[in-house]
Amino acid sequence: MARRAAPRNVSAGLLLFRKTGKGLEVLLGHPGGPFWARKDDGAWTIPKGLIAQSETPLAAAKREFSEETGHQPRGRCTALGEARQPGGKLVIVFAIEGDWDASNFSSNMFSMEWPPKSGQLGEFPELDRAEWFSLEEAERRILKGQVVFLKRLKEAVSL
Repeated sequence: MARRAAPRNVSAGLLLFRKTGKGLEVLLGHPGGPFWARKDDGAWTIPKGLIAQSETPLAAAKREFSEETGHQPRGRCTALGEARQPGGKLVIVFAIEGDWDASNFSSNMFSMEWPPKSGQLGEFPELDRAEWFSLEEAERRILKGQVVFLKRLKEAVSL
């Protein structure tokens, strides 16, 4: 894809997948911070983030994956397209096959006021953990706006 000035409401992500004796598995991340602390089903996400100015969506997806997991997968990426999320953000996702020990997980941090209106800044990880899930389990765990990427991955891998 050509470089372009990226609007603030467009993110790119990388969906790492592997084939096992049990079938296809995907790596998802659980969002960090107090809002997500007690949420599980319907809360997990594809590691993703905003596309920087003059950055291609694929370059942003790779950078964000590395920042949010501590891992830099290598190999050929397959475009899974884009999907508008319920909150209005447009997400562009690429898939890449690879295996990785998620116990080596390490995420960058972000700051936010917490508790709200306290004037105190807290530091929280972008993702607080990463895990492998079967496609069936991932469909239950992932944010509903991202389920479409799991379906597209299944179609792309079965070709």
